[in-house]
Amino acid sequence: MKKQLCYMLILVLFGVVSCKDGKKESKEIATKETNEQKGLKDYFAEDFPMGVAVSPASFEGESKDLILAEYNSLTPENVMKMGVIHPKKDEYNWESADKIVAFAQENNLKVRGHALVWHQQTGNWIFKDENGNDVSRKVLLDRMKAHIDSVVGRYKGKIYAWDVVNEAIDDNPDNFLRDSKWLEIIGDDFLTKAFEFAHEADPEAKLFYNDYNIIIPEKRDRVLKLIAKLKAEDAPINGIGIQGHWSIFSPSEEELRQALKMYTETGLDVQITELDVSLYKWEKEQREQRPDESDEFTEKRKLAQIEAYQKFFKVFREYKEELTGITFWNISDRNTWLDRYPVEGRKNYPLLFNENYERKQVYDSIIQFSKK
Repeated sequence: MKKQLCYMLILVLFGVVSCKDGKKESKEIATKETNEQKGLKDYFAEDFPMGVAVSPASFEGESKDLILAEYNSLTPENVMKMGVIHPKKDEYNWESADKIVAFAQENNLKVRGHALVWHQQTGNWIFKDENGNDVSRKVLLDRMKAHIDSVVGRYKGKIYAWDVVNEAIDDNPDNFLRDSKWLEIIGDDFLTKAFEFAHEADPEAKLFYNDYNIIIPEKRDRVLKLIAKLKAEDAPINGIGIQGHWSIFSPSEEELRQALKMYTETGLDVQITELDVSLYKWEKEQREQRPDESDEFTEKRKLAQIEAYQKFFKVFREYKEELTGITFWNISDRNTWLDRYPVEGRKNYPLLFNENYERKQVYDSIIQFSKK
């Protein structure tokens, strides 16, 4: 009898323990499933929109699923640049851009337009007459306005923000504005004119100046000089786009913090527009891969990238009231422009998702900076 009672007591206790263990396991599974359902847009919902650069091919298979799970803003990587969307005076290629905007509309995603006036990918026709000579200031301004009217006008009310002028500051710190055909033919008011034309085409759109390496103090100061100039000329500029093409080597936390402080003090919107974190130091000129140059994603590089992203997001969170968007430049490590530039064929791993569209360890390391 005593043995039977002991057995029964053991069974009851085992049942209680099993029940507790079962509840604990169910809770852990539920928590895991909830976390898997959340994306960057959810983790940072109270902080800033989370965007990604896309092409029409992005809306197929796993990449489409990843976009919808993680992001709430899209930027066309290439298809709205002048050379692509407007390759000839009387020719527009709308199909790819239309597809991106339609996908965004269908899925309640915001769109940032990129980019209206740039010294690259323009199509040389815009600067030349029928004899191959440079056009006059008036002709170029008319062509600029016609381009902006057509592109911005087509997507009026569907694109909330535009990179109106891209990369107009010279790389040489001794110069102010980049030596481009826009500057040469029109003069330094070409930027103000571009903003005026864009505002006329869509008065509700947010209009940005967008540039790279502008965390570096000397280039930062020239951007601030440009912003002051545009304001003095009553240009309808609304924001500054900071291209976050950074690396595990730079910028420093203090450089980033100081730059965001100075940019936000202008009173304009500030966004991180093209975020990726390269494993290699910054190089401007294209070159071939060296024989002794490894592109292996080593543990050391992985940890350095995690540290860099944590550093950047720490500062982003400090400025969550001022930052109005963060956009990653490409979806995953499967396809990134950094595989082709500055070294063709050198593999890079700059994003939060690996080549199989899976979250990398760095993803988990930055969501801790989201508001709980």
